Amino acid sequence: MTDVPSTPSHRTANHGSTDGSDNGLGGAASISSAVSPSLSAPAAGGSSLLSTFGPAQPGDDYAMRLALDQAQNAWLVGEVPVGAVIMRGGQVIATGYNRPITTHDPTAHAEIVALRHAAQLLGNYRLPECELFVTLEPCAMCAMAMMHARLKRVVFAAPDPKTGVAGSVLDLFAQKQLNHHTALHGGVLAEPSARLLREFFAERREAARQRRGERRADPLAVFGTRPSESAAGAAVTATAAALPPLNDPLSRPQIDAATDRVRDPATDPAPHPLADEPDNIPVGEALYLAHPIDPPSDEPQR
Repeated sequence: MTDVPSTPSHRTANHGSTDGSDNGLGGAASISSAVSPSLSAPAAGGSSLLSTFGPAQPGDDYAMRLALDQAQNAWLVGEVPVGAVIMRGGQVIATGYNRPITTHDPTAHAEIVALRHAAQLLGNYRLPECELFVTLEPCAMCAMAMMHARLKRVVFAAPDPKTGVAGSVLDLFAQKQLNHHTALHGGVLAEPSARLLREFFAERREAARQRRGERRADPLAVFGTRPSESAAGAAVTATAAALPPLNDPLSRPQIDAATDRVRDPATDPAPHPLADEPDNIPVGEALYLAHPIDPPSDEPQR
């Protein structure tokens, strides 16, 4: 088994449905430094991860490939590629993929979405005859949901040393204090699942680097085409330049009250209102230079 470089794999989004159309996107956590060794690494809670594993079964690869298809759906919608499938007697009951980001739901991990669909379809919040297959080791939230659902068996692919609770960070499935225990098996198609996550985050990092480079080269590029670079923008700029200032009423043609003619302020400026006024205005007196906006009228205001 090839090494899996440290790569973000935090699931911030998951989702799924009974028709197999689900998705997911998330944060960052490393998958593992090596898939095979991590499956036998001692868990924080005590025994090794393999100590709680049951034997692999013939249909595990088939079900996990369906879960990988769901993970691809998550990638397509911009979510972290994690997928889940719930089987009962060799039949697909429900599917789910990561989509907390697209649904604005922090609990929308692939496992949770698949559990919701299965429970609604079967009309029971207990799923004692069902098996859940997921492409990444479950987190604490998903693991407890699986135990509450009384799942018969849980199978996962790649380990998650940052948030996994099936032996990586701790082993909730081996806690004797819990009133229900679910059979567990890990490492089914671990390398394809880990590779999918690596490629997803490599693509995200490359896209982020390109955006940073574009912003450094041209800070205004993030706003799209400049106004001057488009025909509409050039027309608007030319029109605005030809218009007089909006806040300068004296820039518009006016009628000279003394001569009763139209005066253009550009060529015939009016005398300053204070040209004939004394420089020293007594304190306490008010000098109103603005004329009334409305002419006097004998009719009452309405």
